[in-house]
Formats: sequence, structure tokens, C-alpha cells
Amino acid sequence: MDALEEITSHLSGGSRAIVISDGDFDLRPGSADLRFFLLKIGEGSLAAGGRGGGFGERKVTAVLFFRRQGGTWSKGFEAEAAAADSFEVPYHVSRLPMTMADGAESMGYGVVDPDLVKEMMAKASIPTSA
Repeated sequence: MDALEEITSHLSGGSRAIVISDGDFDLRPGSADLRFFLLKIGEGSLAAGGRGGGFGERKVTAVLFFRRQGGTWSKGFEAEAAAADSFEVPYHVSRLPMTMADGAESMGYGVVDPDLVKEMMAKASIPTSA
């Protein structure tokens, strides 16, 4: 599975995911370069209540980093279990408009925050110049 197929699978699957992006979330071919983290959130009895947006459980179970550069998608980082524990869901997450590769528009959860993407890249030991 290539990177774009993997992104689409994570976003359209049944698991809960939060996008932390450095620009408008547009996966269509020909769109601007993009870097983003995908935080997968734990499912469980606390997962539905309490916090804004319905994200009561804020435990990150997996972290993935993807980038589109020059029209080519790649995955630059993946962590699960204990390695994902050091990543936290930002409290300013809200509904985020997303344009999928086929042009379909949907609403997900996330935030566009270039500075936060750079902080997370440093935490994941990804060069910010990449």
C-alpha cells in the first residue's frame, strides 16, 4: 500500500484519528506541499464523553507522519504503543475540513498549526527542513 492509500485508509476507517497539519488539508493531486501528523486515538469506555468534539479519551495509540513534496507522498515516521505515549492531543483540536484525493470533501478532527507540526517533527527526530 502506498502512502496516499494508507492515509485514505486511516481517515476513512472506523478508528478515530486527529490530523495536525501545516496547511490546508487537501490530498488532491496538484495541491500544495503538505506535512501532517495523524494521531490515532484509543478506543474504550472513556472514548466518547467529556471533552470538546467528543474526544473524552485522549490517549494516543499511534502516531504517523506523512508529507507530500513535489507531488509525491511519503511516510516519514510511525510509532505505536509506548513510543506514541509522548505525543499528546492538542486541546485546540476542532472540526477540520478535509479534501480527499478524489475531490470528496469531509469533516474530520484536527488543527492547522505549522509551529505544532515543527514541534512534533522535532519530538519524532524528523528534520524540519525535510
